[in-house]
Amino acid sequence: MRRDFQPVVFGAAFIAAIVADVVTRWLSGDLPVLGVLGYPAPPLCSLLVSALLGVAAGYLGVAFNRSLQTTLRLCDRVPGRYRVAVAAVTGGIVGPVLVGSGHALAAKTLRAKLALGLIPVFFVVRLVLTTASYGTGAPGGIFAPLLVIGAMIGLACGQAAHMFLPQVVPIPAVFAVIGMAAYLTAVVRAPFTAVMLIAEMTGSYVLLLPLLAACFFAYAVAEHLRELPVYEALLERELRGGGTALQPKEPFVGEFAVDPGAPFDGLMVRELGLPPGCILVRCSDGKRDWIPTAETRLGAHVRITAMVDPEAADAVAILRQGCKA
Repeated sequence: MRRDFQPVVFGAAFIAAIVADVVTRWLSGDLPVLGVLGYPAPPLCSLLVSALLGVAAGYLGVAFNRSLQTTLRLCDRVPGRYRVAVAAVTGGIVGPVLVGSGHALAAKTLRAKLALGLIPVFFVVRLVLTTASYGTGAPGGIFAPLLVIGAMIGLACGQAAHMFLPQVVPIPAVFAVIGMAAYLTAVVRAPFTAVMLIAEMTGSYVLLLPLLAACFFAYAVAEHLRELPVYEALLERELRGGGTALQPKEPFVGEFAVDPGAPFDGLMVRELGLPPGCILVRCSDGKRDWIPTAETRLGAHVRITAMVDPEAADAVAILRQGCKA
């Protein structure tokens, strides 16, 4: 999460992580958060199924991000005096039975105790309830619901593949674990974090290869569709004042990539129209890094790093619009 840091910072963080893990295991035991039944690694020929699952998770993850943004925009139109009532009605519709992170549903899915015909229904219900709850302005988070939805997508793909190719997919529930990582990758756009996180939470370290395959394709699809990662999109929304406006008190750093055909493609730095207080401090094309000047000409696929003063927070929107085709 830190772009540059000293070895002492890395060492301190590493030691803190080890101590935290040891203390947690000492207090709660060595069982993973989402224990599975010790599934073996699927055969190598099932990597194609993992890739197809990654593609499906990529498209559905983008659909989740767009649904969430649409819900937030709709809720923004509700007058302030009615927002508490809308939140209360949403909570009443969800009801006490459906409240929660979905841990029980995730565990049930990981054990393949969910019929294939019911998965689309649970998927739609969970997607609608998650976006509606978050859109009210009193969110409980989206991380746990993402895992539940991803597990259902993976189990559906695993069960469908098992029906036609039982030798290739002998245990459909394995793909529920893979689906969690793939869907998280598509929504958050952090593939390696998703692989290690799901492997740790389920204790399924033997699934690292199919997890990597599924997450790669999920990431590739989401990138191809040019959808912002969910947390980046939410941050941009806050910077634009779409919700509770973010007023940074200190200078902050942001990184942006120039898409082919974007407004900034082919322009010099002095032609970008950036406000005072926004300075480009680095450019990179994947092969070399350099410090830009006013005469530096930007091109497609160049990544620019900007330092923004709190009084120039509007520069973030300018940089976003200029870098996206």
